[in-house]
Amino acid sequence: MAIQSQPATQPPATQPRENIRAFLARHPIAATLVLLALAFITLLTINRNQLLFPLWSSIAFPILAILPFLILNLHIPTRFKVLLGLLVVLVMVPYLGLKDSFYLELGCQIGIFAAMALGLNIVVGFAGLLDLGYIAFFAVGAYLWGVFSSPQSNNVIVASNALASPALFWVFLIGGILLAALAGILLGLPVLRLKGDYLAIVTLGFGEMVRVLMSNLGNISSDPNVKLNITNGAQGLPGIASPPLPHFVFDAVGGLANLFGIPITNINSITYQLFFYVLVLIIGIIIVVIATGLENSPIGRAWTAIREDEVAARAMGVPLVKMKLMAFAMGASFAGAMGVVYAAKQTFVSPESFSFNQSIFILVIVIVGGMGSIRGVILGAVAVTLLNLEILPNLSILLNSFKSNSTVPEFIQNIFKAWPNQLEPAQYQRFVFGILLVLMMIFRPAGILPERRRKMEIEAQMKGADEPVPHLDSPLTPLETLAPLDTPGGPSNVA
Repeated sequence: MAIQSQPATQPPATQPRENIRAFLARHPIAATLVLLALAFITLLTINRNQLLFPLWSSIAFPILAILPFLILNLHIPTRFKVLLGLLVVLVMVPYLGLKDSFYLELGCQIGIFAAMALGLNIVVGFAGLLDLGYIAFFAVGAYLWGVFSSPQSNNVIVASNALASPALFWVFLIGGILLAALAGILLGLPVLRLKGDYLAIVTLGFGEMVRVLMSNLGNISSDPNVKLNITNGAQGLPGIASPPLPHFVFDAVGGLANLFGIPITNINSITYQLFFYVLVLIIGIIIVVIATGLENSPIGRAWTAIREDEVAARAMGVPLVKMKLMAFAMGASFAGAMGVVYAAKQTFVSPESFSFNQSIFILVIVIVGGMGSIRGVILGAVAVTLLNLEILPNLSILLNSFKSNSTVPEFIQNIFKAWPNQLEPAQYQRFVFGILLVLMMIFRPAGILPERRRKMEIEAQMKGADEPVPHLDSPLTPLETLAPLDTPGGPSNVA
């Protein structure tokens, strides 16, 4: 008599985990909405007076920021994807910003770095031109508005009555785009024949030249009794003007705050933060539309051909000079626009804001997100910016809170007081970025959301590297035996 085998039962500890996985697989839309609601409610209920605020904020806000990318991958109609995305960026984040302006600042910084990373992605990801001085174009736009709108003393612009009205911000925004594009062309002209390491070194030098130039334009006079100040040197330009806003905008923001019962002490500050958040969002959408159109256009295909093989591209009739200069100009123009916005938002710029580390930071965003992938670069900007500006600083704040908060037991305070200040997470941002790059190159070399063509290329390369080299059973054929096929008599006629 055959004994029927009983079906294997899972241990009780693993059943909840399997149930959660099954629910996520069967109901991805509901799971996404639940996660979105939990993150939003968590951010609404916590406040900075709580001990674990840095921890919960570092968990909930990244989830809220990354969920729109998960929504894009759901199998739902496009209009619902757009509505959910707009719900996050136009309702949830601004509402949280009214409650805590730091979230609006995070949104602005993510948008600025995403726009610059999309510009660098055109140069590096589309055209294959490694640019290590990309931050210079950002500086060009920032200093264009800063020089003409900062009323700092002993300035040539102020002395010559050439100070721009704050209402001309929009004109200078267009001027920043054009001037940065011109700077990109000027950089591209002498490096047309360079590629690889040589191109990287030249672009790195260009970025440092711009930074040093801004530092040295504090006094360009040869007369020691006369000072001709343009950029105020290493001290930077304070008091940069922001564009004027109509009074009804301030009234509308105040009315919304009163409607939701959110107390606001400085209505002007929060209104300008909302304004710059919306402005960065609009410019970012325009940049995404332009980058997507270029990627799918003949210009984008020409850039791809140049990236893959310049010799073959030239043979196929691709104008290398024109296409390379266009890539430099287009990528630089995005940075120039954001430079003007950054200067007006911060109301202060200095040469230290445009160091080589900032160029590397933007390049890290492109590499982590996926070179050549528009969606991947935006996701990389979200992840890296949050890691840099929220997660690591919040971990340091949390450590310091456990050292001094009166609600923490004394023996726990003593444990955290023994933690040296030199090992605070916020001081190891570059170290964390280095580890992140190493891990990405090992486990995800094409990026988090790679571009389809690049993903196929890397997979093909890895597959080729894994294939064994064929064994040669016979020795190599001597040169004297390699006679042309049409030579009468074969090898004996080879002299």
